[in-house]
Amino acid sequence: MGKTIAIVNQKGGVGKTTSAVNLTAALGSKGYKILLVDIDPQGNSTSGLGINKRGLKISSYNVLIGDSPAESAIVETPYANVFVLPSSMDLAGAELELVDIQKRESKLKNALALIKDDFDFIFLDCPPSLGLITLNGLCAADTLIVPIQCEFFALEGLSQLIATVRNVKRLYNPYIEIEGVLLTMYNGQLNLTQQVVEEVKRCFPKKVYSTVIPRNVRLSEAPSYGQPVMYYDKSSKGAHAYSDLADEFLRLNGKEK
Repeated sequence: MGKTIAIVNQKGGVGKTTSAVNLTAALGSKGYKILLVDIDPQGNSTSGLGINKRGLKISSYNVLIGDSPAESAIVETPYANVFVLPSSMDLAGAELELVDIQKRESKLKNALALIKDDFDFIFLDCPPSLGLITLNGLCAADTLIVPIQCEFFALEGLSQLIATVRNVKRLYNPYIEIEGVLLTMYNGQLNLTQQVVEEVKRCFPKKVYSTVIPRNVRLSEAPSYGQPVMYYDKSSKGAHAYSDLADEFLRLNGKEK
């Protein structure tokens, strides 16, 4: 059975979608069958994997509100072993539609249960909020990855995220755990970066990945071409970092090849 990992931080601009796109591409290139479920209404993971959102008839919106099975929405990407369940702007209204539905927090979990065996790993790119859509992601996930940028306000709001995860564990999903904390936008020459790293390690003992994601121009450019960075510029620091992260992720999951 595949493992489902939510990539979550209610703070925007922390490298959440960048990590979702590039980690999935790196794992796919290593021979693992990956599904990226885009449940962020902005749909940046969808376009970051080269999928034209305007041409979609079925999206994660239809899956969440129960209109369509997950299998019917999955699209094969141009990248090795990577599939996407795409997002569309319709998803922005899903929270209102879910409010009156019974067991609304389990809609995504139930939909993905039917396809979980088809993939080695399923990643969920959650919106930068702690609303009903993110709640669906946390209820569907076995674990979560928390990207944190190495900047002054990095830890702001994290206590709220941890409190939400605790509530989800208590009320809906007793098995969810933190998979790992990923440091992004890393610049080792700055004292502030080192201070943030020390603080994050203090808050999340033994959960911080040893791989860090540097600030990298190629990482910023790649999405505008609809490509993961390893396909856009394989020699870039960003591509090497996500390849290393994929290796570390696999090692921690006992999947070394």
